[in-house]
Amino acid sequence: MNKYLYNALPFLKDIDRGRQEQFETYFRSAPLWLMEMFQVVELKSGDVFIREGDSADTIFFVGRGVIEATDYRVLGTLYDYMRFDKVYAFGGMEFIMELDTYKTTLRAVTDCTIVKLPRSQFEKWMCSDIQALRYEAKLVGEYLNTEARHNRVLLFLEGADRLALLLIGRYEQYSVDGVLQLRESRQRLANESGLCVKSVNRGIQKFVDEGLISKEGTRINVTRAQYEALRDFLSQKVHLDPSGMSFK
Repeated sequence: MNKYLYNALPFLKDIDRGRQEQFETYFRSAPLWLMEMFQVVELKSGDVFIREGDSADTIFFVGRGVIEATDYRVLGTLYDYMRFDKVYAFGGMEFIMELDTYKTTLRAVTDCTIVKLPRSQFEKWMCSDIQALRYEAKLVGEYLNTEARHNRVLLFLEGADRLALLLIGRYEQYSVDGVLQLRESRQRLANESGLCVKSVNRGIQKFVDEGLISKEGTRINVTRAQYEALRDFLSQKVHLDPSGMSFK
């Protein structure tokens, strides 16, 4: 079956093995007629491809790149509350919950390769394949649980604590050879932490002064030792899983 999947999605040959395996797992029982419905779309960084409130008539998979969910409901404030660099069926939650419109806005953080499927065909597959349906329900449940636990923690964190949480998560996802090099603007960090830019700047300066991060111009660097120190800083208020940022 993998042969047909790679024929339908040639870009899979050029992505990292981890994401290849995720595609193989997700579509391991997919029928050939479903793969014939795949449409591949290239997105530029900043492109919005799902808007909250729009008709949920398409299912999307991220083949290459990183996307984020954004909440616009607080007037004048953006909150980027979740990033995804793994294989999920975006629109799958709406299918599971029998919702007609998307419940979040998704945009590309980096240039992305997106795979599209009509929801009607996705539903046809899910309703005829109990194992595929169970796997999709498992992924949706894991996502909702992670989001809920993350948001509960944020209720009890302020200022520098929220920034530490963000930096720990970035390190665990995007560090290379033990070093995170973060080039995001202060406004983006504010959007993602739920803080104002002034609070982000104060938090960054606090961590620089305490040796928890370093700066080169506008770039933030976090070494393995600094990452461990940030975890120690945050663990005074939040119980962290020793294997990663998952909350106990």
